[in-house]
Amino acid sequence: MPLGNEPAKLLQKKLHYQGRKFNFTVDRIELPNGVVGDWECIHHPGGAMAVPITPEGKLVLVKQYRFATQGRILEFPAGTLEVGESPATTIGREIEEETGYRASKWQDLGEFFLAPGYSDEIIYAFLAQDLEKLAVRPAGDDDEDIEVVLMTRSEFEAAIYAGEPIDAKSIAAYFLACKYLG
Repeated sequence: MPLGNEPAKLLQKKLHYQGRKFNFTVDRIELPNGVVGDWECIHHPGGAMAVPITPEGKLVLVKQYRFATQGRILEFPAGTLEVGESPATTIGREIEEETGYRASKWQDLGEFFLAPGYSDEIIYAFLAQDLEKLAVRPAGDDDEDIEVVLMTRSEFEAAIYAGEPIDAKSIAAYFLACKYLG
């Protein structure tokens, strides 16, 4: 029998943690091939991110402290979807708060799973162009430690290939955006 998109059969769901950003469950499921087992899953509302580029051709990134890595990671602006909020609204707000820029031209780059081995989080990616620097950067989240970094495309690619700490969603979205950047 060929593999298709048939769903697994949920036999039992046990909530282990309910947090402000995600929930953690252990689900007993029966796979389409008949195998029964327990799978841990982080349930996340999803996120939106953008590859912002200035009229001068500079990428706008943030260097952000991430407690899970115990260090700063270079990444494009991103944020968690709020209840009832579209991905476009989320990333418009996040770019302004994290970088102090506003985009007037948007290109949808698609969506992808962040880590499907243990999470249902989907990232909605955009290319943000025709950026203007805001006179005043809106207040962001209190728990963020962010530095804005401008880089050329060649500098960013060199950082990727040098193995600098860059999150995977930023690398993926950048290469999706290259189709539109020429």
